Amino acid sequence: MNVFQKDYLMTAGPTPLPPPVSQVMAEPILYHRSPVFIEIYERVLRRLRTVFQTEREVLMFAASGTGAMESAVSNLIAPGDAALVASCGKFGQRWAELCDSYGARTLHLEAQWGERVDPDEVDRALSEASGEVKAVYTTHSETSTGVINDVRAITETAHRHGAVVCVDAVSGLGVVDLPVDEWELDVVVAGSQKALMTPPGLAFSAVSERAHQLAGEARERGAASYYFDWARTLEGQAKQQPDSPFTPAVTLVRALDVALAMIEEETLEGVFARHAVLGRAAREAVKALGLELFGPEDDNANVVTVVKVPEGVEGTAIPKKMRQDYGITIAGGQSQLKGRIIRIAHCGYYGAFDILSTIAALEMTLKELGADVTLGAGVSGAQQVFLEAGIPMAQPVASAP
Repeated sequence: MNVFQKDYLMTAGPTPLPPPVSQVMAEPILYHRSPVFIEIYERVLRRLRTVFQTEREVLMFAASGTGAMESAVSNLIAPGDAALVASCGKFGQRWAELCDSYGARTLHLEAQWGERVDPDEVDRALSEASGEVKAVYTTHSETSTGVINDVRAITETAHRHGAVVCVDAVSGLGVVDLPVDEWELDVVVAGSQKALMTPPGLAFSAVSERAHQLAGEARERGAASYYFDWARTLEGQAKQQPDSPFTPAVTLVRALDVALAMIEEETLEGVFARHAVLGRAAREAVKALGLELFGPEDDNANVVTVVKVPEGVEGTAIPKKMRQDYGITIAGGQSQLKGRIIRIAHCGYYGAFDILSTIAALEMTLKELGADVTLGAGVSGAQQVFLEAGIPMAQPVASAP
């Protein structure tokens, strides 16, 4: 082991933690009903509204992002209800698995992995269902493929058919503009471990009045939820002194408070702009190396850059070699894409030199594995983007909450 090797975490979750976020978690733990923690809890709930771009209460659970996804099914779907899942990758498939688990009549509209969900196909599927679909479930940023879906168009389509829309924004929130209220998104779920720069363990659901009403109707038809019950959580958070119905993840909430302060200082617009430059630099580096991007090229694909493995290279060897030889952890493909793609994330606490270091290591790795690449070509392509953008090359530094 090289004790001087620095490690780089370039996966789309968990993502690196800013030092102030790590530091606050080392402080003495707080009692969750103490005035000090209640003040922090209230501030976090308020700041979450800014990130979600909503005036509604953002419900918080001690869970992974999948817990928030499950809440969107358990609260809205009674056994036998029709639900439409519009997926285009592994995490979109999770919606279908959750719907099946709660006894839904699941209609699964599955786009080819690497392609976007087509709103016209959603319209066709809803028309064929003759108004029976209660909720449409889809993904904002499909982390397994890098695709960003047009959730605004999907939402407009679903509303025309009388259905609510539930959006998995676990990886896209805080990276790509997603104005929840402006686009009238009914349910948007997310997690703490990606662009919110906090360890895994907190899940969020921004729920519209329309969705709350449907949840009440679903309870009358037999829908059941306990830990993830929106009504129970909303009742506690809406108090003058907000409270959680169950013991909250106190240390993680404190960490999130610091991370949200960083986002607030950078401004949401600044966060989007930084991610846009990081994504563009990664894509330009890939093209400069003569490699092919997976899926449609998209200026909004700023969560993760997905690259096709060049012919003649063993795809599963790339992440392994980068991690062992260079201390850089990237992700490979999942399911049918295993060995066919690699994924380089840039959502959260990332700056220009994270991208440059990763591309340099990728170049050397590919060269050693027999690929025909020119060392320095990808790095040069990324450098040009950063220089033209004129953004600070270092990561932002947090102020006190």
